[in-house]
Amino acid sequence: MDNARKKIVLVDDNITTLTLGSFTLGEKYDIFTVPSGEKLFILLKRIFPDLILLDIDMPGMDGYEVIKRLKANTATADIPVIFLTGKNDTGSELEGLTLGAIDYISKPLSPPLLLKRIELHLLVESQKRELLFYNSSLTKTVLDMQNSVLKTVADLVESRDEITGGHVERTRRYLEILLDSLIEQKMYLEEIQSWNRDFLLQSSQLHDLGKIHIKDDILLKPGKLTDDEFDMMKNHTVFGVNIIDEIERHTPENSFLKHAKIFAGTHHEKWNGTGYPYGLSGENIPLQGRLMAIADVYDALISTRPYKAPLTHGEAVSIIMNGKGTHFDPILVDLFAHVSGEFDEISQTREKEMLRENVTNYVVAV
Repeated sequence: MDNARKKIVLVDDNITTLTLGSFTLGEKYDIFTVPSGEKLFILLKRIFPDLILLDIDMPGMDGYEVIKRLKANTATADIPVIFLTGKNDTGSELEGLTLGAIDYISKPLSPPLLLKRIELHLLVESQKRELLFYNSSLTKTVLDMQNSVLKTVADLVESRDEITGGHVERTRRYLEILLDSLIEQKMYLEEIQSWNRDFLLQSSQLHDLGKIHIKDDILLKPGKLTDDEFDMMKNHTVFGVNIIDEIERHTPENSFLKHAKIFAGTHHEKWNGTGYPYGLSGENIPLQGRLMAIADVYDALISTRPYKAPLTHGEAVSIIMNGKGTHFDPILVDLFAHVSGEFDEISQTREKEMLRENVTNYVVAV
């Protein structure tokens, strides 16, 4: 990523939003503010921004019309657009994402969240360009960069929810334990031998990618979700598959994405067919999804969530064991029981890191 200051255009008819955005972003980026879509296109005749922050609800040309015009012009089609919205209905945001926006941020704006999301999106765009440049030769350098892109995207998803920080990395490590144990026990060996182990573990980082499209008031809700909210939350699996489909269309060498799509789409399926989004059952659920189901549920159980306190390792193991043959693949549950102590070691590391962070925050506060 070069050191030149990135150019960001903020389009909003609200003077308060323009002022806050300019103040928040001005120290780090070259920020240009315009009050309408019409003035945006005048501005684009003399500058080419790295990112556009676009309000949806504006008089005259609204945000939807603006992004349609941007995407229809080859000169501006690749400029990433993030919607700013005060709307509460999911249909509005889904329409914008369908039209080509890379994300949306709810108003009123939170300066720390705005900065973090922009930083990560700009990094993703930069690394995507580098990856496309080097993809003709899948050398170690490109593989490392590929993993960096995946990690950056995963961090972007986790930035939506500070409480679940580290979930992506921990589930990758749990998955590695299960995979190594499968190989050692010679279980599902024929299928595993057809996999590229590095690709598999890298791509597991994208299993929750679709959560980037879930509204903050659902993703961060401290209480139980309503039926409608839970239906929306379940859509993160399909959203993840759709995003990866789009990446595949623009990436000539995309073997690593095949695993990512399976992880994203099937890690909430259940052995007895009552999971989502496809209602698959038994071995009709890809092995990648069955493995991730155990890793994902274990980490959710032992972690703090907006709606619950963490369970102990023993309680989490008991729940997974009780899900044998209903939620989880029976063979994999027996395997998990054999290696659960290694899961506990990783969870203990998480607790130590949280303790160090809390101590550091306390010292800083004092």
